[in-house]
Amino acid sequence: MSLSLQDGEDARALVVEGNPTMRSMLVAQLRDFGVGTVAQCGRIVDARRMLEYQTFDFVLCEQYFPGEESSGQELLNDLRRNQLLPFSTVFVMITGEATYTKVAEAAEAALDGYLLKPHKASQLAERLEAARQRKISLYDIFYAIEGGEFDRAAKLCIERFESRGRYWLYAARVGAELLLRTDQPVEARRMYQAVIDAKTLPWAKLGVARSMLEDGQANNAISTLQNLISEDPAYTDAYDVMGRAQFEMGRFDEALTTYKMAFDLTPGSISRMQSLGMMAFYSGNLEEAGRTLRRTCTQGLDSKLFDCQTLVLLAFIEFDLGDYRGLQRCAQDFDRLLERDPANARAQRFARIVETLGLLQQHKMAHALERVRSMVLEVRVADFDFEAASNLLALLALLAKRSIQLDEVQLVVEQLALRFASSRAMSELLVGAAKAYSAYAEIVRTSSKKVLKYAEHAVYLAMNGDPSAALEELLLRGDETRNLKLLESAQSLLDRYSEMIADRSAVQARLRALRLLCAAEKNPAAALEGPRKAGALSLRVGGPSRRAKADPPLSKAGA
Repeated sequence: MSLSLQDGEDARALVVEGNPTMRSMLVAQLRDFGVGTVAQCGRIVDARRMLEYQTFDFVLCEQYFPGEESSGQELLNDLRRNQLLPFSTVFVMITGEATYTKVAEAAEAALDGYLLKPHKASQLAERLEAARQRKISLYDIFYAIEGGEFDRAAKLCIERFESRGRYWLYAARVGAELLLRTDQPVEARRMYQAVIDAKTLPWAKLGVARSMLEDGQANNAISTLQNLISEDPAYTDAYDVMGRAQFEMGRFDEALTTYKMAFDLTPGSISRMQSLGMMAFYSGNLEEAGRTLRRTCTQGLDSKLFDCQTLVLLAFIEFDLGDYRGLQRCAQDFDRLLERDPANARAQRFARIVETLGLLQQHKMAHALERVRSMVLEVRVADFDFEAASNLLALLALLAKRSIQLDEVQLVVEQLALRFASSRAMSELLVGAAKAYSAYAEIVRTSSKKVLKYAEHAVYLAMNGDPSAALEELLLRGDETRNLKLLESAQSLLDRYSEMIADRSAVQARLRALRLLCAAEKNPAAALEGPRKAGALSLRVGGPSRRAKADPPLSKAGA
């Protein structure tokens, strides 16, 4: 029995099954189907490592693994959430669980197939062939995505949806995701709502909430999410989006509770464990933060899902506790990360924070101040993001608490606040970072108010008939502060009053140049979510499956 795979014996498969007898049977069936290379493992942790660093054409995975915290479902969710499973891979879940709820849950996770045990070889072959057919049918869409042609891919998805062509529902989900990725939340919401009108599905309702959040309607998003969670309390992606919405509104305690619920539903998820630890830190619950972040480092350090900001936050906790060995472990873990990726500028910058904390703990003040001086020089560069700002601010506050201050350090604190205090949540996080030294926390509050006043004055000018003066105000303040929100406000004004701006092209060019100087402002919610937006369908770009158009990753033979 053959699946007529392209390259026949070159096809690769992975079998993840805890039962040795069942594992051997699945391996034998795949080889009978013509799959040339079949790898196998009996634990989720081993499967995660293999799937993060290798590419397979097929993955057959058991749902339940006795004695392990993670399930096959959670493995798939983590891989999809963090864009580590390419579109070309066919993922089939094999389990004895026969309830409708589990089958529906698998479908929502964008599984390619779901096979109930016991099964016949012919049934497995049918599932694999059906998955191949869907990938072949949608090949043009995903070829465009992998080439970065998002507008073309979205157009193809919309055409398929409107014509109710084959796999139109899946195409609608991909199309809405592309519209969100290209900053078109209103159009994405229309697409999700059209899906709901045609066939109510949880992921479409979640998409509506995500588009509301992207459009700045956090309260409406939360209301939609509350209704969705009441209908399906086990829909973990809904908790992810809810936590992000609460976080961005500055409701940290509520966000912590929400992330805790998501983690309790999926205790083996490294990304959700990491999110919970970070949120606990940002909300001031350092005991829970330390416990969860340590566990994240132990279980996830070698995973691609791991974010090095986890180590920085844990290092601050260990320093505060006076735990020399704990801080030393953080430094050693950073060494491991940099050995694996020595060119990672973000990891290098964060490692210097941990190194400086170690020097302070050892009372090597001269060396510590030397490190801090070098970091202060970076506060205006484009790739200096919010996380870097909050880390440096926390370090400066620790120095000031010990009566150690650099020249003009208050100016540096003000620069950090003016650049990154662009929302209530971000302002509160910066205040929290500076809490070790109250004078710096007050500078952050004052600077945050300044940014708000700059924006309000520009709005006043525009509403009183002088949009050109309003734009000039925002551009000057944007250049002065490097605050991205001020420049985004300028863009909104320029779009709204374009007919009243005489030199629109020159203003647009000036605005574009300024945005490049502060392009790295990273919302801290991004670190809580990982590479993929919470609740999003993974659309990995430029993966190994992108080949010449005439030679697609899955053969059209027999289609």
